[in-house]
Amino acid sequence: MPETEPQWQPSMGAYRQVVRVMRPLQAYHRHHVAGMDHLPKHGRVLLVVHHTFATYDSFLLGLALTEFSGRVPRGLSDDLLFKTPLVRTFGRNIGLVPASPGAARHLLEQEQVVEVAPGGMWEALRGQRERYQTRWERRRGFVRLALRTSTPLVLAACRTADDLYTVYDNPFTREAYARWHLPFPLVRGLGPTLLPRPVRLTHHLAPPITPPPHDPAHEAEQIEALFTTCQATMNRLLHTADPGICVWRGPPAPPFATSSHSTPSASR
Repeated sequence: MPETEPQWQPSMGAYRQVVRVMRPLQAYHRHHVAGMDHLPKHGRVLLVVHHTFATYDSFLLGLALTEFSGRVPRGLSDDLLFKTPLVRTFGRNIGLVPASPGAARHLLEQEQVVEVAPGGMWEALRGQRERYQTRWERRRGFVRLALRTSTPLVLAACRTADDLYTVYDNPFTREAYARWHLPFPLVRGLGPTLLPRPVRLTHHLAPPITPPPHDPAHEAEQIEALFTTCQATMNRLLHTADPGICVWRGPPAPPFATSSHSTPSASR
């Protein structure tokens, strides 16, 4: 049964749990969002994010988008998360689905916001020398999906999220990922602890990138051109300084006020 069937829709109970955790982090990091109006109010969207080691910065962004627009981003998550029973159940309840083209297409056909981090876990394990950079390499699946489904891409990044932790590049981390696809990082946060540093986090959203009409005969060229545009846009976002003003600090309105595709089930 697909992971996107109704029983795996986000639940209000799980949403409240996430909010309880994220609220203190919003305040701790003085979280802001610039360019919130770039997220379309309706229709399918592929929200492309930069994967940091902390990871929870993407949850802060998702919470901000939900409370501002009522649209709930459905995150594509690493299969590793769904191999752990308790984590799998909670992940499903907050709207995560396994990262696969089929699951993503199913959600886009429902005109939802689908969040994807093309660099995945490998990008999250970047060392200090690769701060503010992507690890997309040959990962073209997200642009292929956008092209074939005529889905606009909205890119989002938070430069200072790479400053929450110091990630040390080392042979063991690289070997563990290469052999077992497991994260075994060597990291440090605030002082000698694993607490995240109290840096200010500002997410920047770029205007939507609209794919050209799909031409199967020239798909490879279209994919490469779209990928190049997305990578250049992400690099620009990662080198955008904090604007110094609060473009959004919420919530300005109750969440989940839009269509049924955006509304978590109240049954859980």
